[in-house]
Amino acid sequence: MYVPIRFVRPLPDYRLLLAFSSGEWKVFDMKPYLEADAFAELRDKFLFKTVCLGLETVEWFNGADLSHQTLYENSTQVQRDSDGEYPT
Repeated sequence: MYVPIRFVRPLPDYRLLLAFSSGEWKVFDMKPYLEADAFAELRDKFLFKTVCLGLETVEWFNGADLSHQTLYENSTQVQRDSDGEYPT
């Protein structure tokens, strides 16, 4: 399913807050991916926080990236809290 990512923000504990074009907000847990060689450098919290939007991915300054499909299918939907905020 193609659902473009509109927003990404790093969260504590190696998670990403994502907004999709469908209006859904989700949280993606990167911890299981950090064991793979391609993502091992992202254990550095400073580098992890360099996440930004790519064309159809989220990317980091070291060249690591994840596709919108992986992020959409393997993330958990979240709702706003009573203050209208998303998880931090």
